[in-house]
Amino acid sequence: MNQQQQTTPDKRRKTLLILEFSSLAVLLISMAWFSNQSSDGTPLSAGWLLIPAFASLGVFLSFIGLMYLRWVASANDQRRPRHRTIFALLTLTLLGVWIYGIANTWISLSTAQ
Repeated sequence: MNQQQQTTPDKRRKTLLILEFSSLAVLLISMAWFSNQSSDGTPLSAGWLLIPAFASLGVFLSFIGLMYLRWVASANDQRRPRHRTIFALLTLTLLGVWIYGIANTWISLSTAQ
């Protein structure tokens, strides 16, 4: 029975994959739209940047969720505490990089205007 649990995929995996790829599509479409808008020469409102910011957050969170399912949820009981610790450090690092990037973008736009 333990092997059967290993071979059946987690139900959350499909939802996370849908979230990741739909967020990625929104991110790419918004980047293409921004490049077309910037060629017109009209300045964009900083509020429009919330669309790619939330889309990139969706990509990061779904990626982190998929990593959790792969590394922590599938680990055996003896190695699970070590996997959780490493996963927590990696999650904090990834979210810290995302927050740093968003904050730098927002600050540079605020000082440019």
